[in-house]
Amino acid sequence: MLLGTAALGVSGGLGAAGCARVPTGNALERLKAQGTVRLGIAGEVPYGYVDEQGAFTGEAPELAKAVFGRLGIPGVQPVATDFGSLIPGLNSQQFDVVSAGMYITKERCRQVLFSDPEYQMLDSFVVRKGNPLGLRSYEDVVRRRARLATGAGYAQGAYAVAAGYPEKSLVILQDQVAGLNAVESGRVDAFAATALTARQVVRGSGRTQATEAFAAVVDGRRRVDGGGFAFRRTDTDLRDAFNAEIHRMKKSGELFRIMSRFGFTRDEMTTLTAEELCR
Repeated sequence: MLLGTAALGVSGGLGAAGCARVPTGNALERLKAQGTVRLGIAGEVPYGYVDEQGAFTGEAPELAKAVFGRLGIPGVQPVATDFGSLIPGLNSQQFDVVSAGMYITKERCRQVLFSDPEYQMLDSFVVRKGNPLGLRSYEDVVRRRARLATGAGYAQGAYAVAAGYPEKSLVILQDQVAGLNAVESGRVDAFAATALTARQVVRGSGRTQATEAFAAVVDGRRRVDGGGFAFRRTDTDLRDAFNAEIHRMKKSGELFRIMSRFGFTRDEMTTLTAEELCR
C-alpha cells in the first residue's frame, strides 16, 4: 500500500508541477467542462488510500466519486501527498479538492473552505496490549510522562500540547502504519489518531490495541471533531454545490451506506456544520 501511494504521489506531483497559473471563473463549470476533478489524498486508511491491489479508495474518495458524478464530473484523479502537505497543495493548484476526511478546525478554516462534515469523531491511542501505562486521555500521557507520537499534520498533536505535553517531545511520524510500528517496537508508548484510524490499524496486530475513544479537552471544552472536504477559498460555488449533494445523501441514507463500508458507525454520523466547527 505504501509503495503504491508513494508512486502515485510522484506521478501526481509531476503532473501538477506546471500548473502555476491560477484558474479563474466558476470552478464547478470549469471542472464539468474538464470532466475530471483532482483529489488530494494522504494515504490514510480508511479515509483515502491506495489498497493492496493498487486501487484508489477510502471513504472520502468513494464519497467524492458519488458526489462529483451527480454534479456532472465523472472522472476523479487521485494525487497523493503526506497529510501536512494537503492544504498547501490545494492552495498551490496541485489538486482541486482535499478528499482525506480532514478535521475541520478554526486554524484550517482560515486557509480553506470546508464542506459540512460527513462524520464526527473522537480520538484514541494505539498502545501496547493491556495498555500498561493506563493511557486514556492526553492528560494521562502528560502525568505519566509517556512517549507520544502522532501523524504529520494531525490535529491530535495540538490537542496533546494543549493538555500540557511538551511540543519538542512529540514524535511526528509519516502515518498510522509508522505509528503502529513505533508502538510495537517500543520506540513510543502511544500513537494518537482518530478513533477509527486507531481501531483499523491495530487489526491483525498481536502486540497492540486501540484505547477506548475519548474526547480531547481544549481550553476547558470537550472536543468532538468533524471531517470534511476542503476547497480553495475562491471556490464557493463548488463547495456549495458539493454541500447540497452531501445533505441529500445524508437524508436518503446513501452517505451512511458508503461510510459504513469503511468502518464508520451510526454514532459517527453527524448533523454538525462547518460553520460550527470553524468557530
